[in-house]
Amino acid sequence: MKGAVVGVGRMGCRHVQVIRDLGLELVGICDSRADALAAAAKEAGIPPALQFSDPGTMLKASQPDCVVVATTAPAHCELVCLAAEHGVKCVLCEKPMAVSLAECDRMIKCCQERGTRLAINHQMRFMEQYTEPKRIAESEAFGGLSSVTVVAGNFGIAMNGTHYFEMFRFMTGEAPLGVTAWFSPERFSNPRGPQFEDRAGAVRLRTASGKRFYMEVGADQGHGVKVVYAGRFGQIAVDEVGGTMTVSIRQEGFLDLPTTRYGMPAVETMHQIAPADAITPSRSVLDALLRGTDAPTGEAGRLAVAVLVAAYVSNETGHVEVRVDDSSLPLERTFPWA
Repeated sequence: MKGAVVGVGRMGCRHVQVIRDLGLELVGICDSRADALAAAAKEAGIPPALQFSDPGTMLKASQPDCVVVATTAPAHCELVCLAAEHGVKCVLCEKPMAVSLAECDRMIKCCQERGTRLAINHQMRFMEQYTEPKRIAESEAFGGLSSVTVVAGNFGIAMNGTHYFEMFRFMTGEAPLGVTAWFSPERFSNPRGPQFEDRAGAVRLRTASGKRFYMEVGADQGHGVKVVYAGRFGQIAVDEVGGTMTVSIRQEGFLDLPTTRYGMPAVETMHQIAPADAITPSRSVLDALLRGTDAPTGEAGRLAVAVLVAAYVSNETGHVEVRVDDSSLPLERTFPWA
């Protein structure tokens, strides 16, 4: 099977490695920036014949079976649709999926019409720091998952927050329904260019059954990423940067007591977890896409974008809760995400 990458910045170069790790034949890399193209080619030892500045030219010349779109978000829609129109069988697109809900819908429709499998690189379902808490939270001893709380430095509600929106859906098995947001007033320069913007602040989600998600990534916070999973009988605290997970579960003889008895004796254990890296879970996502198994779909990527759009609307309308399934969400509005 032949693979190609469009957009060979830092993440694109990682996808080049992923394609080779999976045993695909790398038949092209593409970037409109000559310096980025030259740097990626030198780093990965890619000959001039496989270097392209125009994606259409690359698709015609190399005819890949699989394309990874690793550009910034404003180009995602056009490139995904272009790949589908050229008969590409599988497309993996970086997140955020697009800069508008209308673009997400166009990407999904185009791929469906052309028989192209589309995945968005939301990787958390393949990472131990999420799969292990999910396994524990679903156990009878833990009593099920009630809430997820993320407290972190200013990592960007679009760039990284969308990963956590999809994680919450994965952990609970439910789509977020209501979104409330409070954005920090500060604006920061974006390393990807002055045309891009990401926001800091706080976001609250809820599902139809009442499960909750809280994310606090204010502009005045500058260190760490910690996630707490809470249930009827226990808590799981994960330090994602430090690579540790602490599990605390009520002792068996105290399970019948009400939740107001929150200080009951518990069994507490600490575990090391695999540190996060961008290559290993991206490889798992692409492998799942190629196999047609459990890859994060275009629909999952659209849901994360819908939550993000609802957060913007909530922040702009007095921090009221906005429903993700509300037909009044702006479909055509474009956002300055990278």
